[in-house]
Amino acid sequence: MPLYQFVQRILLLGARLESPQLRQIPQPPHALLPLIEAIGPAHRAFDDRALECGHRYRSAFWAIYLLSAVAVLCAILPLALGWDDSRHVLHPFAGIWAVGEVAVIGSVAAIYWLGHRRDWQGQWLAARTQAELTWYLPLVAPLVDFTRTDGAANWYTRVFDPGQHLRSADDVDALCARNEHLARGLLKHAWSDPKFIASYARWTGEILEGQRAYHRYVAVKNRALLHRVHSLNNWLFGLTAAGALTHLMVHALWLTLVTTFFPALGGSLHGALAQSESYRLAVTSERLVVELGRAIDDIRLTMASSDPLESAAALRTAVESAIALILDEHQDWHTLVRPHHLALG
Repeated sequence: MPLYQFVQRILLLGARLESPQLRQIPQPPHALLPLIEAIGPAHRAFDDRALECGHRYRSAFWAIYLLSAVAVLCAILPLALGWDDSRHVLHPFAGIWAVGEVAVIGSVAAIYWLGHRRDWQGQWLAARTQAELTWYLPLVAPLVDFTRTDGAANWYTRVFDPGQHLRSADDVDALCARNEHLARGLLKHAWSDPKFIASYARWTGEILEGQRAYHRYVAVKNRALLHRVHSLNNWLFGLTAAGALTHLMVHALWLTLVTTFFPALGGSLHGALAQSESYRLAVTSERLVVELGRAIDDIRLTMASSDPLESAAALRTAVESAIALILDEHQDWHTLVRPHHLALG
């Protein structure tokens, strides 16, 4: 289990969080099965890479913040335990804590240096973009006008204006080019087939339902994480204040530990939470739950018409709007995360 997930699991002990699970696996239209199978290996490779990079980057900044608090703990423990007193039986071992402090600070510096030099954050953003775009390619393919051969290789740029950082997805361009002939043959008569139109509408709705469930989970999880960390910080700073007041009357060495380590730990947790953008992720996901629900309703309404051609035109418009919403969300996420490049590249 990645470090950041382990820490978050501890922070969320007792919280009732249900993982986003669909009741059934969405079944795509029969005409799209060969295309999905052709794109599948590339998507799995991109997704595995995105998970690896995401785990590494997020674990790195959580480690930096938490190890900073541990460094403070190593610095104060000899005093709190009394080992700094030459009369203490363990005084000869007091230097162990100093060595530990240097080791922890060195680890923080090494993580930061490696993350910045190797651009862990940039690798994660690029891999997640590739994984997201390849996942939705079979959904986008029916919207592409394959009768035109003078367009861009990337299917997204032939249907949408997805933004500059999506235009630079060279691997997605190559994947689209490799599957252009296959998609053209499979979808040549798709929009004149009522069965395909109905199946495509149902499949799209189910995929969007999966995204809606995922964002509902993200919103609930981040709200719970915010609440837990804020509550824990209130306790930590409350105990710090109580320790400081007690220290005015009782000069105990262990109170130094309370008044030094607790605020350091609270600051570290707050910093890691701010770096992970939990609040903005929760707000964005809550908004997407509503907007995806509307998009799903729009897609289902297109099938109310008895005229297949009329349904097809309305369905194409509704699906384009839904995918544009997803692309906008991805760009917002990209813009949200990228400024933290200065904190840990």
